[in-house]
Parts: sequence; structure tokens; C-alpha cells
Amino acid sequence: MIEDLQKYYLGQNEPNKSCLLALRSIILAQNTEITETIKYGMPCFLYKGKRFCYVWVDKKTQEPYILMVEGNRLHHPELEQGDRAKMKILRVNPNLDLPMGTILEVLQEALRLDKKGN
Repeated sequence: MIEDLQKYYLGQNEPNKSCLLALRSIILAQNTEITETIKYGMPCFLYKGKRFCYVWVDKKTQEPYILMVEGNRLHHPELEQGDRAKMKILRVNPNLDLPMGTILEVLQEALRLDKKGN
């Protein structure tokens, strides 16, 4: 699994590689109970053993995004539902500074939902 994760991140072209690695660090730093695995060929972050979010690259725009598993329960204006029933995404432009405030707000809102049991 570690090899698959390394292969995924290191196989990306810049600036996506640096962006995805930064997102990985940010997500893992949010809580000691967040772990990383690979599902469906993409990095998947688990919180207390349950799927929390993924990082991926949009096939059309080639821009990274964070896919929030319980996105339908999150209400941040930067999240996009698209045609997904449950999940929402937070797009990240790899050519700009990361929108840290937005990323942290979304991740913390998702963690609070889990703690409340909602």
C-alpha cells in the first residue's frame, strides 16, 4: 500500500505533485486518528477507520481536488456537488497559494460532524 501511495504522488507532474503532497500533509495534520490508504487507485483518508476524504486530479481540468465523502452534509460555499448524490469536491488551483482557510474550514466541519454523530 505504501508503494502504491508513493507511486501515485510521485507519478504526478508538477505543479500537481507538490499540491497533492501539501494537501496530504494538511489532511493528516488535522487529527491523529486520520490515516491514509489507497482505494480505487487514489489516496483515501480514513477517520477512525471510516472513509473521510480523497485527493484526486480532475480528468478534464487537470486540477487537484479534495473529495469529501460526507459532502452532502457539509455546507461550505466553495464545495461543489456536481452530479454526485453524496460527495462534494473542493477544487484547488495548483498554480496559486493553497486556500488554507477554506481547506481547514471544510476539513474541520467534516470532523465536527463525525464527533456529533450527525
